[in-house]
Amino acid sequence: MITKQRKLPSGFGAHSTADDVLAGVDLTGATALVTGGYSGLGLETTRALARAGARVIVPARRPDIAGEALRGTPGVEVGALDLGDLESVRAFSDRFLDTGRTLDIVINGAGVMACPETRVGPGWEAHFAINHLGHFALVGRLRPALAPGARVVAVASSGHFLSDIRWQDPHFRTGYDRWLAYAQSKTANALFALHLDRLGADTGVRAYAVHPGSILTPLQRHIPREEWYARGWVTPDGEPADGFKTPRQGAATAVWAATSPLLDAHGGAYCQDCDIAEAATTDDMLLGGVKPWATDPHAASRLWDLSSELTGVNAF
Repeated sequence: MITKQRKLPSGFGAHSTADDVLAGVDLTGATALVTGGYSGLGLETTRALARAGARVIVPARRPDIAGEALRGTPGVEVGALDLGDLESVRAFSDRFLDTGRTLDIVINGAGVMACPETRVGPGWEAHFAINHLGHFALVGRLRPALAPGARVVAVASSGHFLSDIRWQDPHFRTGYDRWLAYAQSKTANALFALHLDRLGADTGVRAYAVHPGSILTPLQRHIPREEWYARGWVTPDGEPADGFKTPRQGAATAVWAATSPLLDAHGGAYCQDCDIAEAATTDDMLLGGVKPWATDPHAASRLWDLSSELTGVNAF
C-alpha cells in the first residue's frame, strides 16, 4: 500500500528544532548512522541524536575534519567513507559488519549541490553518484546490520521539482546542467526511500524521504555569493531571506522521521516541516510539497533496478 501524501498533523512545524521533536525521546541503547553528520544540517542532526542518548556513527570523507567538528560531542565515532568510491563504501560496511553491532537509525544526509561537472567512479555524474548511488550501496551493504524496526531516512529536497530521473542519460553525458543534476539526485533520494520501504516491510525496516527546508549551509559552497543574492536567498545585508530555516530547524524533519511513532503506518512518505508533505500544487520550492514523479512506485522500482545494476548491490 502506498502512503498518501497528507498531513497528519504531527504537532510540529517549520519552526520546530531537532531538540523540540526529540523532547522526551530516550534513544539510550540505540545506534544511529548519519552521513554528512559533521557539517551543516548533519552536524545538528548528530548533536541532537547524541543529546537524546543515541550512539552516533559518522562516516566521513575527511575523518580528521569530522573528528574536530564533533570534538566534545559524547557518544559519537567517526569512520572513513567516500560515497563516490564504491570500494570505500564496501570497506566501511565490512568494518562495521565485523563489529556485530546493529543500526536502529540511518540518515543519508551527505551530498553535493550544483557543483561543476565532476565524474567519479566509472565516469558517473557526481550528484547522482554521491547523493544517490553511494547511499544506495551503503544501505544495501549494511542490510544485515539493520535492526528489526530500523528506520532509514533519505534527505531529499524541493530541488526535485526541477527534474524527474533522466532515464536516457542519468549521468549527463551530454548537456550537463548543475541544477538539473542536483534535482535528479534529489528525486532519486525520494524514490529510493519509497522502494526501500516496500522491500523492507517484511522485517519492519521503514524508510522515509525528507525535505529539510531552505537553509544556508556549506552545501552551497559551489554557488557564487552573487547568485545567492540574485536568487533571493539573502537580504541586502547578507542575512537569510524570509522562509529560510536555521540549521537546527533544518535538522528537525529528518530527526522526526527517524523517531516519530506517528509515522509507523506511513512508510515511504515524503516529509517536510516535521509532517507528511502534501502534493505540490505550485512550482514554488519555498512552499514545497512533493511532485508526482518523486512518489511514483513504478519509477521507484525502475530506479532500484538501475541502481543495483550500476553498483552491483542488492541486499533486499
